[in-house]
Amino acid sequence: MSARITRSDEGALATLTLDRPDKLNALDTQAFEELDAQLAALEGQTDKIGCVVLRGSGRGFCAGADLGAIGKVPIDPRFKPGVIDRLARLPQPVVAVAHGVCYTGGLELALACDFIVADAAARFADTHGKWGFVGAWGMGQRLSRRIGQSAAKRMMMTSRTVTAAEAHAIGLVDLLAVEGALDEAAAGFIAEILANSWHTNFAVKRFMSETDGIPLGDALAHERDHYPGFAPDHEDRIARR
Repeated sequence: MSARITRSDEGALATLTLDRPDKLNALDTQAFEELDAQLAALEGQTDKIGCVVLRGSGRGFCAGADLGAIGKVPIDPRFKPGVIDRLARLPQPVVAVAHGVCYTGGLELALACDFIVADAAARFADTHGKWGFVGAWGMGQRLSRRIGQSAAKRMMMTSRTVTAAEAHAIGLVDLLAVEGALDEAAAGFIAEILANSWHTNFAVKRFMSETDGIPLGDALAHERDHYPGFAPDHEDRIARR
């Protein structure tokens, strides 16, 4: 059985690729099991991996859940959403690089990443309602927090396809590349992330996650009580200014 998720490293960047192009990278239980294993490894590699990319092979990022596989393999209903939560909790910044379709379960994966970079031909949709499903992998909560409740309801209650330009305009996509220049745009953005202090980046992500939804005063107190200090290389960074 061929792998559903492959990993390649280039220096401090780890790229996870959804590798089921004949099915538009549709997600089945095997894909989640492999993704879970990859994330477990990355959690312990903060000393050498400073950024993670999630992308799809072939014609699109991900068409969503494999409809033909639903209900075929008995599984704890908490497992798949737990894997997506694990993706969201990775210490490293995670960039979803989306082309072609990014639908439903694929969109839920992308929403668990810190950033979404897409090219002008990418398309986004939540089709749970088309099939009579209710999202269980975080769609309603993460989508509404990212683009606001009204825009999220429009996507979720109509199953309409959103163009990359509209997705960028409503804040779903962080960086929009012209068609054919996705890799170049993503590489430039990732280089900026990796050039920044990993110590800072990891702390920023951790604090934002830990204080999400709590009152400002409590959030400020939490940051002060858990302040991690300066990066070990901060003096060298200042000297190079």
